[in-house]
Amino acid sequence: MPTYEVLLFYKFVSLKDPQAVTFWQKELCANLGLKGRILVAEEGINGTVEGTTEAIKKYIQQTKMYSPFTDINFKKSPGTGTAFNKLSVKLRDEIVTLGLPKEERWDCSQFTGKFLTAEELHDWIHNQKKEFYILDLRNAYEHQSGYFVGSILPNLSYFRDLPKLLPTLEFLKDKTVVTVCTGGIRCEKATGLLIKYGFKDVWQLKDGIVTYMEKYPNEDFVGKLYVFDSRYLLGFNTEDSKHQIVGRCLITGKPCENYVNFIDPLTGERRHGIVSQEAIDQGLVRLD
Repeated sequence: MPTYEVLLFYKFVSLKDPQAVTFWQKELCANLGLKGRILVAEEGINGTVEGTTEAIKKYIQQTKMYSPFTDINFKKSPGTGTAFNKLSVKLRDEIVTLGLPKEERWDCSQFTGKFLTAEELHDWIHNQKKEFYILDLRNAYEHQSGYFVGSILPNLSYFRDLPKLLPTLEFLKDKTVVTVCTGGIRCEKATGLLIKYGFKDVWQLKDGIVTYMEKYPNEDFVGKLYVFDSRYLLGFNTEDSKHQIVGRCLITGKPCENYVNFIDPLTGERRHGIVSQEAIDQGLVRLD
């Protein structure tokens, strides 16, 4: 039986012909039998794909042969073979959407916050007597299943809502702020926005929460990490007694890690979040 892996990767780099890169990536992935999502823009590439271990190895080798992508850090996690149902490679205006007008944008490969490795953040948390604040820039529904203890969790419905939310973060302007997100891409773009908005000491967790969890499982980041494929959740050493289930069913309030699309029984709105099988079986909520 083949083994599968999921890749999470991105790179902010100026691409002279992003359309050609899009065509090349689509053909490469199709030939290797990969499924997943890749976005290409003038500002770089952002993707998550799944394939057999051998196919993933070939994809990394061939992608790194293109000079702008030589130093991409590909983050691997175990796959199931069913993480994605199709391949989508698209040319977009941005590889992660902040939604600012073009005249207000900046070169994310040049203008961004300072990088903090997983090892350095671990040291800050456990050994350094330093005042700093972890700012989690993921969407609110992602926070439900896992988060850094003591971190600030803004109520973001979409990453593009961040500019509107900045006034609520004014109290952090003169503080040391460490931004965190799944794989690092949202932080790399958001830190530039924070600096432009007047934040004085802005850092970002290099390579994202997934890298921290892999190095320090069940330590500081509690629960599981939300991922954007059919697995929904990613955990490391989850059989360890230190692992906590921090998710709660939005209907019953009981511990739960089951993400679904559902109709909110109070508002009638479509939502995505944690709902227990018990609530579904009892008819307390309707799936969308």
